[in-house]
Amino acid sequence: MSLIIGLSVVIVAYDGEKARVLTIRRDDDLMALPFGAFDPDQDRTFELALRGWVKEQTGFQLGYVEQLYTFGDRDRESPEATLLDAPSDARVVSVGYLALPPEAERLPDTFEARWRSWSRHFPWEDLRSGRSNLIDEIIGPKLTTWSAGNLDRLSRARSAFGLEANDWPDEAVLERYELLYEAGLVAECARDRNLPLPDVQLGEAMASDHRRILATAIGRLRSKVRYRPIVFELMPDRFTLTSLQSTVEAILGQTLHKQNFRRALDRTEFVEGTGEMESGTGGRPAELYRFRRDALRRSGARGLSAPVVRS
Repeated sequence: MSLIIGLSVVIVAYDGEKARVLTIRRDDDLMALPFGAFDPDQDRTFELALRGWVKEQTGFQLGYVEQLYTFGDRDRESPEATLLDAPSDARVVSVGYLALPPEAERLPDTFEARWRSWSRHFPWEDLRSGRSNLIDEIIGPKLTTWSAGNLDRLSRARSAFGLEANDWPDEAVLERYELLYEAGLVAECARDRNLPLPDVQLGEAMASDHRRILATAIGRLRSKVRYRPIVFELMPDRFTLTSLQSTVEAILGQTLHKQNFRRALDRTEFVEGTGEMESGTGGRPAELYRFRRDALRRSGARGLSAPVVRS
């Protein structure tokens, strides 16, 4: 058996309304994350290899990058979803990365890469306009039926989707997706097990295990917002406090309490006013702020408080 190391990257940006991820359409018409092989003879480091072929595949120049996770489960690549020209007996290990550009920049038309809202793959994850009916009308009943007689399954479903307490652990993105996969409620499960497609399609499928990788990245990003000021990697050099809050809300998929968010932000000393005002908005001008990286060095690993508005 041969071993192949692949590199995948979740590139997340905020467009002023939604969190978006950069995807590539494959020959089977499924969307995939940018993905390429690591060549130990040609590539000096994983990250340099990643930056090189992402530029070649998408025309996009990566900025902030961090390693996400190593996905190496046996048989994680089903034959129908293999993304590399690899021998049939090859073991493909994928090293995942997370990249955060300050904006969803326009991509050259000559490439197949496109920005897409991650809600197309996880429509139950955005609660900014309220809890999705999909959860209580479809997901909840189907998971309850699947869990019948199995208290562990039922406990996991209740906790991950807030089926009883109406709570929502926003960082549990992977746990929610894996529950739906185990219950046979997503297309990837049917594809991998050669089963009929489920009667209800819960989100758009992705090639290989890329929806699982994307879920891992979203959960990591949501968790990290609270203990590292990583959200500023998504912000331009000058921004309003309203745009900063809306970016955090898009990442978490939840609405924040404005006054509490501002008070907590003041305590971090992460931002300072520039004295410049936003122009061309048609409304009341708002002051522009900038991120103080020197405050980050003094404060260590502190992130942003995210006081969620509870319904």
